[in-house]
Amino acid sequence: MGHIVLEKVKKKFGDVTVIPPLDLEVEDGEFVVFVGPSGCGKSTLLRLIAGLEDVSSGVIRINGQDATSVPPAKRGLAMVFQSYALYPHMTVRKNISFPLRMAKMDKAEQERRVEQAAAVLNLTDYLDRRPGQLSGGQRQRVAIGRAIVREPAAFLFDEPLSNLDAALRVGMRLEISGLHKRLETTMIYVTHDQVEAMTMADKIVVLHDGKIEQVGSPLELYRAPCNLFVAGFIGSPKMNFIDGEKAEEFNAHTIGIRSEHLVPSPTEGLWKGQVGLSEHLGSDTFLHVHMEKHAEPITVRSGGEVDIHHGDTIYLTPDKGHIYRFDDHGLRVD
Repeated sequence: MGHIVLEKVKKKFGDVTVIPPLDLEVEDGEFVVFVGPSGCGKSTLLRLIAGLEDVSSGVIRINGQDATSVPPAKRGLAMVFQSYALYPHMTVRKNISFPLRMAKMDKAEQERRVEQAAAVLNLTDYLDRRPGQLSGGQRQRVAIGRAIVREPAAFLFDEPLSNLDAALRVGMRLEISGLHKRLETTMIYVTHDQVEAMTMADKIVVLHDGKIEQVGSPLELYRAPCNLFVAGFIGSPKMNFIDGEKAEEFNAHTIGIRSEHLVPSPTEGLWKGQVGLSEHLGSDTFLHVHMEKHAEPITVRSGGEVDIHHGDTIYLTPDKGHIYRFDDHGLRVD
């Protein structure tokens, strides 16, 4: 079991409050992603759960038990860090079994767990190699294997893919998601990459300045963001925001509309603009349109190839059923 509850958990460094009191529940078996910009408190929150940082106030419960003052090694959690932290002189087998040896576990049980973890992670053929003989993705799998053998109540991942190149990140993202399905164990995953959050999570926790802005499934956050911050952070490309006269037409301080909900036309439409940049990607074309009295370009997404290029005059028509309205405090209004 891996049921984790935070009750009014707060963290201060000296006189600075980095995480105001917050409540959060992670259900047993969930894949929960903490996402937000750098400095939003997501890694600090993960370290509080792990016990690597002390809570200033509040309670952390793991499987119904108060774990607030329990040492990290006794919380039944396993953490995978951004750096692999492997011992270069040890084989893969010894790296994976290291926490079991430290716990003085029976050797036969150590071997069973290592072989089982290696099979799950496709590392069986690499058990007698050293980390220097492995690729970055394989080394990250070894680090995950070292967590798996502990058979924890939950896995905690702190930006584990940030050291990998783009292709390896995609591959490891799929591997970790597949691992969650096979193990059915609670996982909490920290990232600043909202694409990772959208593709991996059962539930996303959006953090900003240490506060939880919104919690929900990826599609819930995409379709029903509660405020300007979440609307602008979740989704790629980010939501377009428009204020001034065009927003007033819809009785809002600011309106938001996603790139796929704008229809471009060379001849007619509600808003007139000029194409500043046209990105032709084959499956999609992204147009960055400059409009009068609007500081930032509006991003428009069209399927396939479109015959619109830099400098062209263009007209945009928003899908009125997909316009988001926000008040002067940045909160979404229906």
